[in-house]
Amino acid sequence: MSTPYINKEVDGDKSSDVVWHQTAVSHDARVKLNGHKPAVLWFTGLSGSGKSTVANAVDYMLHELGAKTYVLDGDNIRHGLNGDLGFSDEGRVENIRRIGEVSKLFVDAGLLVSSAFISPFNADRQMVRDLLAEGEFIEVFIDTPLAVCEQRDPKGLYQKARAGEIKNFTGIDSAYEAPISAEVIVKTADLSIEECAQQVVQYLKQQQYI
Repeated sequence: MSTPYINKEVDGDKSSDVVWHQTAVSHDARVKLNGHKPAVLWFTGLSGSGKSTVANAVDYMLHELGAKTYVLDGDNIRHGLNGDLGFSDEGRVENIRRIGEVSKLFVDAGLLVSSAFISPFNADRQMVRDLLAEGEFIEVFIDTPLAVCEQRDPKGLYQKARAGEIKNFTGIDSAYEAPISAEVIVKTADLSIEECAQQVVQYLKQQQYI
């Protein structure tokens, strides 16, 4: 039986009677209908680096090209699905675990999904990569220096973090681990948003996703 998940032994209070229900429309059929390869574009970087802005610009360009897409934004997800999570290390790990599973479902549906999350830890990003098949996870590092992000401070969060009003803020009193081997590295301090988005779309074209 085909399933995007790895079968695991379940224990504790989880039911052992949960069985993957095979849908009538297969993953391959959805991919064929969409006319392009599915993948997660995982945008990672500091707050204020431009993750959401670039992700939305990429999404718009892909939509104009006729691709089936969706954007999963960190703030938006915390308004709903992950509204119960805090910003401790444990909360951040669970935040990424959940969105990794959601992203996997979008890929199973054949979409190019842009996920814009700080996702500060290499291990957590690797966890999401491991959920997906080879080539279905594309790490996009929005490589913007902390000083630039802090100068932008679009939500006033760095100012609050420096004043001690926000704890566990990435880049100030919580670590950010830069990607080791991201597929795409984007420097928003040096390029326009359109140029940054074009860089990501060009990668997809070169690797024959679209």
